[in-house]
Formats: sequence, C-alpha cells, structure tokens
Amino acid sequence: MANQRRKFLKNSLLLTGAILIAPKVIGIKEKRSHANHNTGAAKLKLSFKPYTLELKHVFTVASNSRTTTPVMLTEIEFDGMVGYGEASMPPYLGESQETVSQFLAKVNLSKFSDPFGLDDILQYIDAIDSNNTAAKASVDIALHDLVGKLLGNPWYRIWGYDPLKTPNTSFTIGIDTPEVVKQKTIEALPYKILKVKLGKGNDKEMIESVRTITDKPLYVDINQGWKDRQYALDMSYWLKEKGVLFIEQPMPKESVDDNAWLTAHSPLPIIADEAIQRLADLVRMRGAYSGVNIKLMKCTGMREAHKMLEFARAFAMKVMIGCMTETSCAVSAAAHLSPVADFADLDGPLLIKNDVFEGIKIIDGKVTLFDRPGIGVVKINP
Repeated sequence: MANQRRKFLKNSLLLTGAILIAPKVIGIKEKRSHANHNTGAAKLKLSFKPYTLELKHVFTVASNSRTTTPVMLTEIEFDGMVGYGEASMPPYLGESQETVSQFLAKVNLSKFSDPFGLDDILQYIDAIDSNNTAAKASVDIALHDLVGKLLGNPWYRIWGYDPLKTPNTSFTIGIDTPEVVKQKTIEALPYKILKVKLGKGNDKEMIESVRTITDKPLYVDINQGWKDRQYALDMSYWLKEKGVLFIEQPMPKESVDDNAWLTAHSPLPIIADEAIQRLADLVRMRGAYSGVNIKLMKCTGMREAHKMLEFARAFAMKVMIGCMTETSCAVSAAAHLSPVADFADLDGPLLIKNDVFEGIKIIDGKVTLFDRPGIGVVKINP
C-alpha cells in the first residue's frame, strides 16, 4: 500500500507541474463576437456589496451550526451589459465579508478592455493573493455571466453540453433530533435523492430517522467527522445496506492514507470534498478517492471547475457538482456543468428564505436549465 501511495503521489506531482507550467493547454477557447461591442473603447467595471442569507432551518454539520450565511454580491459592467456573481462564505473556507471586501478592493479591472480574455483576467485575479477562493469565484462568475450575455448564449451551450442530461439534485438534511429530521424529510418529499449530514456521533439515529419516512436513495456527507478508519469501514457496510449510494469526506482531509485505505476497502464510493478544493489538489489526490465534489467557492469559479471536471473524467473519477449555501446566482453558474456530472447537490437556494435572483429550477427533483444567456439569472430583489 505504501509503495502504491508513493507511486501515485510521484505521478500526481509530475502532472501538477505540467498544469502549472502550461495552464492554457486545458482552457477552452470561447468564440468572440465584436460586431455589437467595441471592446477597444469600453472598460470593465467591478462593484460589490455584502448580503446575508437567512436559512429556513438551523443548519448543523459535524463541525458547526448556523442560521445565516454571509455572501458578497458582485457585478461586472461592460458596454452597458452587466454580469452577476457571488461569493458565499461558510465557516470552513476561512473567508468573511470583510476579507472578501479587502480582496475585491484590490481588483482593478479597468486595465482590461476585452472581457473575452478570460485566461488573462482570471490569472490576474488569482495572482492578487493566495487563498480567497470565494472572493475570486465572485469575479469569475460575474465575468462568465457577462461573456455569455455578450455571446448571446448560456454557458452549457458554449461548452457543448446537452441541458436535457442534467441529473437530479439531492436535498440536504442537516444533523438534528429525530423529530426534526423526520419533519425535514417530509418537507423534502418533492426531491428524489436526499443528502444526509453525519459525523456527530448519532449517525445511525440520523439514517434510521430518515428511513422511517422514505426509502429514497441517500448520499451521506460526514464533513471530516469520522476519526477512525475501521469505524468508517464498518459504517460503509451498514450504510450500503440502508440504501446509501456514496460517502462524502468521511475523515479529516489531512488523513490522506486513511481515506485512501477506506477508498480501497469500502463497498461504497468515497467522494472528496474538503480534501480537494482546486485543480492541483485533484491531481495530487488522484487514487485516494473515488470521486470529487466540485464547488465554485472552493476552486475560484467556473473556469477552474470546468478544468477540474475534465481532469476528473480523464482520471475515471466520479464527479459531483455541489454548492455552499448560496443564492440562485452561484448555484445557476454551477448548474451549467451538471449535464456531464454523475451527481448534483445544487439545493443551496432551496435552503434559504431571501434569494435575490431567479435562475435554475428544480422540477420533479431534476436540475432544469433555461435558454437565458450567460449563467441564466435575473435579479429579482435589488
């Protein structure tokens, strides 16, 4: 096992180096249309403002509970057109409205007169400071929305994806008492798949509570809550008997060997979340997990998410397109990748009371994309 681990780490590091040396090789080439937009005269202008999402229920995972999520709403204006973006800041990312404001204040898009130069613009954004992935995603999403609008096409069409191939989304049930879990499960009856949070010591109670209401397929997300690999393996067999399809981030991201051991022995796929945030992480962790949950807030936005998805498929890894607690803006952006994903967890707007955008819809449990250009959102509450 140790030799295999060293071998895949060696190969992964070599491939990571290739990515860092030649990032444009794996980028897509967007079609440009300058007929109606004078890119030589107009300038890009960024604006942003804080907003707080109010959750419908207390949201508890293995590490914390919360009733709100801070976000930052961004806009990029160019030649009379506006693109919308968003940064969502759950606790584990280490970002806040203050840090995002500080980061975005450093961004000077006026030096760019061509919004189609996505590589140059987003490499500039990424180089401003390390980390700050949600802040960077807020610029990336707004820029993609803008470019899609300038092209007059939604991003799933620009990427060549079939919108009819979107998966069903899961609906998340946070950790709670049996009575509350049962009530949440009843409220989730319109959805075909449930994602159940585990990892606080009441794992079997959570699953049994859900199973008193429904026999729908389940995903489980441990959020690094398990510490012992033998317990994790025993639970994987028990969960398989309960109709669970996969286990997400069972043990701490630092426990690479334990997670790789579980991946090798578990009867269920093991999906990375916290352990794989950006493209370099995906390459480095190749072989340690069965799949990856790609989230725009972790990976700096749509452009890197698209690259991660292509790499994961080349590595024969399962792909979930996921989200944080977000408005329909960021979730709609992520949804454009979903037609080629194995799983989707795009329920962020379903968990909040004060969405400010209209975007994708979940119809009969299925992610449903529309024909609006860009990321396909309309602002409904300024």
